[in-house]
This record gives sequence, C-alpha cells and structure tokens, in this order.
Amino acid sequence: MSSKILLYYYYFSLITTKIVMGISSPIEPLSVHDHTIELEKNCVQLWWTVNEEEHQILFELHVKTTGWIALGISPAGGMKDADIAVSWVTSSGKSFIEDRFVFGKTKPMIDNTTQDWFLLGAQEKNGWTATQFKRAFDSCDPMDVPIKSGTNILIFAYGLVDPDIDITYHEERRGTRILPLRSYSNQPMENIFNQLDFFDLHFEDLMVPSTDTTYYCKVFKSPTRFHAKRHAIAHEILIDPRNINLLHHLDLFECNSKEILDDTNLPDGICDEILTRVRMCSLNLATAWAVGADVVTMYPKEAGYAINTDIGSKYFMIKIHYDNPRLLSNLRDSSGIRFYLGDNLRENDMGYLVLGTSSYPSSLALPPNVKQFVVDSYCPPEATRNFPSSGVNVISALPHTHLQGSTVWTKLIRNHTAVQYLFNAEAFDFNHQFANQLAKLIKVYPGDAFATRCVYNTVNKKEMTLGGQRTVDEMCSHTFSYYPFVDSLSACMSRINVKSWQMKMNTSLNITNNDLEQWMMNLTWTSQLAAEWQQFYDTAQRDVTIYRGNGIESKILPTLPKYKDLNIELCSKKLMNNNSLGNQSNASIIFENKFLLLVFVTFVVLSTGKWIA
Repeated sequence: MSSKILLYYYYFSLITTKIVMGISSPIEPLSVHDHTIELEKNCVQLWWTVNEEEHQILFELHVKTTGWIALGISPAGGMKDADIAVSWVTSSGKSFIEDRFVFGKTKPMIDNTTQDWFLLGAQEKNGWTATQFKRAFDSCDPMDVPIKSGTNILIFAYGLVDPDIDITYHEERRGTRILPLRSYSNQPMENIFNQLDFFDLHFEDLMVPSTDTTYYCKVFKSPTRFHAKRHAIAHEILIDPRNINLLHHLDLFECNSKEILDDTNLPDGICDEILTRVRMCSLNLATAWAVGADVVTMYPKEAGYAINTDIGSKYFMIKIHYDNPRLLSNLRDSSGIRFYLGDNLRENDMGYLVLGTSSYPSSLALPPNVKQFVVDSYCPPEATRNFPSSGVNVISALPHTHLQGSTVWTKLIRNHTAVQYLFNAEAFDFNHQFANQLAKLIKVYPGDAFATRCVYNTVNKKEMTLGGQRTVDEMCSHTFSYYPFVDSLSACMSRINVKSWQMKMNTSLNITNNDLEQWMMNLTWTSQLAAEWQQFYDTAQRDVTIYRGNGIESKILPTLPKYKDLNIELCSKKLMNNNSLGNQSNASIIFENKFLLLVFVTFVVLSTGKWIA
C-alpha cells in the first residue's frame, strides 16, 4: 500500500473517530469524564464516570432543549418498571432533579420512598440543557433498577418546556441504547499511535450492491512484511468517510489456523454466495463493530496480539453489513480494520476463546412466536486441562447472536459450582455489538468449566429460525480475549446429538441435516409444542467439540451437567457522600403540593360545579 493511501486512511480514521464520538453540545462538560457517547445525533450527549470502589456512577446529560431532560435505567427496554432521573433548569437558573419510577404504561411518578439520583451541577446555554448527577450501582430501593456489571438498557427523553404541574409528554423525543456502563472501554488520545507501525485489512474500492441489505465477506492473508514477531497493542475500525451512513456493522474473524487456502484466489464475495468457501473462517469471531460503538480498542499493557508467528491465524476474514434502504447505486467502499504494532514485545500473547452453540440447524432450531426460548451449552472441565496452573486472565467479552437474540451470558464453573459471570449481556442488541472490557480481570484455572446461555425472542417470526451464517439465521457465541495465550483451546462448541433428534423424530434411520430441516419446517406450531420443544432442548444429549491447536476433541454429554448456581445477591447499600445542589427534595415537595392543590380543586369542582375564585 502506498504512503499516500496510508495517510488517507489515517486521516479519515481520525475523522470517523470524532464522528462516532459525536460531541455536539456547546456546553463544556462540568467535569472530566471517562466515557462519552452520542445518544441522538446532534441532540443528546451522555458522559459518565464509574467508581467501582464507591459503587457509584456519575452521569452528565446534555440535550438540545430548554425543557426537562430525563435519563433512565430500564429492566427490559421500555418505560415499564424503569428508574428515571428527570432534571431541568429554570429561566432564573435554579436546577431540579426528580427520582421517578414507571408502573406499567403510565407517566413516571415521583419515587417518594428515597431520593437516589443526586444533582451535582446544571447549566442552560444556547438552547441546550446540561445536568450532572450521580447514583449508586444498587440503591436497595425496589423502585430503582440496579446498574449491573454487564449490559444496561438506558432510556432517554426530553420535553420542550420546563415542568409546571408535571412533566409534559415527550412524544417522539425519546430513545433507547444498550451499553455496558461499567465495562465500557476508554477511547485513547488521537495522537497516541502516531509513531507506531501498523497494517490494514480493508476492502479496496468495493462496488456495494444497490440492494437494501448486503453482507460482504473477504479473506485476507496475515502480513508477511514483518520478519520478526510483533505485538499489536490496539486496533481501529476504518470507516470509509464516503459511507458513514452505509456501514451497519463489521465483524473480524480468525480463520482456523489449520486451514490451507490458495493465496492467489482468496474467498471474496457476497457472504451467502461463498458460504462453503468461508465456513472455516466463520467460527472464531475476534472482534466486531456496530453502529454507535467506539472505533478504537486498546489491549491491556500486559499483553499484545501476536503477529507473524507460527501459532497465530494465517488468515482473517472481514464481514461487513451494508444498510442501503434507499437502494443507492455506484457506491464504493474501502472500510476495514487497522492493527497498531508496539515497538517492544509485551510480556504475554493475547488469545481468543469462543464458547457457545454451533451454527447449524441441528444446534439451533427456534420455534416461532415465543417470547423467550433458552439455548444452553456447557464446556466441560477437560477443555481447560492444559491451562497453566497460574491460570489465564480474561480481559474482554464479545457476545454475539443475530436478530432474535435478547440475552447472552457465560458463567465460570469451578468444582461444580458457579463462581461468577464471565460476562452477562442480559440486554443484548444485534445493532449495537462491541467488545466489553471487563472492569476487573477474571482468572480461569485448569479444570474450570463454562456454562453459556443464549435467549431468543421470536414473537415476530411465523416460521422456525435455524442456525446458520445468514442474518435471518441464528448464532450463539461468546468470545473472550485473555492472556497468556494457550494453544490447547480456541473454541468449545456444542450441538444436540443426532440420537436425540432421532428420538424426537421417532425414527431409527440415519438422518441428514436436510432431512432434519425438512421435518422441522413441516411442523405445525402451537404454544404446547413450543413448550415441549423447550423441554427437549433442556434435556437432549449434547455433542461438544473442543478445538485445540493440535486437533479436535469430541465429548458427549448425556445431559447438561448440574452445578450449584450463583447465590442471589442481597443488596448492601453503600452510603454515598451526597454533596449535591440540595434541590432534590425541594422539587418533590413543590410538585407534591401542586399536585395536592390540583386534586383539591378538582374535588371542589366535581362536588359543587364551581371553580374556586
């Protein structure tokens, strides 16, 4: 690649970084924060800082309005049972915050049990309102939603005027975003990589089809220009500046290290059309980016991603989803990914471990019109037997399903007891996928096992959804990065045993995937059959495939192993130092008095037919 093209990519990757971060508020943040994200383009900006020691989080919300603004934590994605902070700044400069809760499909009511959102600062300027407030991870208030260590569902809304009697209806001025608030990775300074070597894997002026949705796959060979082992210390998603609104998400896969490909004819085309050629490059998801996510990921200082070694992947595959609803033609794209290489080798090599369920119809067969269908998998202790006695350190988690997935989690099992979640994406969103940097390293030792669960919602489907590579198919994987690298385990995937399917189909004949798929597609689905299908998935035998550096090992699990589950966490509220503006209770009292006055006036009118003069 010429130096001119390299400069082109470096310059525009920085532009893209700024666009993705999207800082549009004219008000300077009231504090220096660890994280920021644009919740609504040119309109809603959120900053936050996590304090794990104090068990609290500091928020700063900027919205393009002079009315009320609100940020909430939702348990399921809507307003029902959501915990919401409503704040505003009056024309005289006074600021207020209210702790509110939503019962069902009603207007958020003031939580009079305890005040758990604490206002720290506020400002109104140039048509924008900015408020800063904090909250404990878990307030022990039944009318609050805990801020968990996995993914959280944020909701936001705003009005056009300050409240009088009560807040006005937000109409379409609202939104939802799923974020790992406590494991969000910091974006580095723009000049931190200026003096580093790097290499790019990217499309070269690809003509994007003029269709609504396109998935394009291209396999790349690892760089050969480095004559000694190097460590990548970070990677950056390169978004072609011509197509900022065209790219929906980008996935990077490691091809199987034993895969032998023709370097003169590497797979390159519409993903569905080259599925058989890229199957061994579609299993190990290394990283992903989707709309709304940050573009730069830095690795911990203790480890790097090894380049030009005998143990690493020889090939990578980039899979890009283009979203082109206007069916535009003559669009060309050169998006991809860049790896930044450190000057010195780090102490450890990084590795990736993929857990979950294989993406075949015999592994994933989801009934239609079911709000919650659970698929469990188990990776047995044998898989980690060759881990170093000192253990490996898990540093990030990347949950992955397709459109129907709603939850992905993996628990660490030790001596038949669940120790903790490796990561819990309780709220998963296909449109916002990213690597979650763990707040604290998690140790995995020899003999540890893993339980992985994917939950699906198929209420919008009239036919079955089967495992596969297409977006309309389903997947269930949980990819973890860790160090030090071990060659003895790259993936541990399960599928339902063929004998279990034979019993389900009531046949002793050999069955192929086509036979199974045809039989399933002819089923007439009822709620009873869906319940029976869940029972089948809960009890069926599993074939577990353990992918090792020197080959593949298989094991049959007659049933999913039982383990002692995690104890239900009892809330232990940590007292907060609430140095706030002091307008929390005042706001509640003012509104309670106004509300009581309104009730009294209404009562008089109804009983006498006259207004009070």
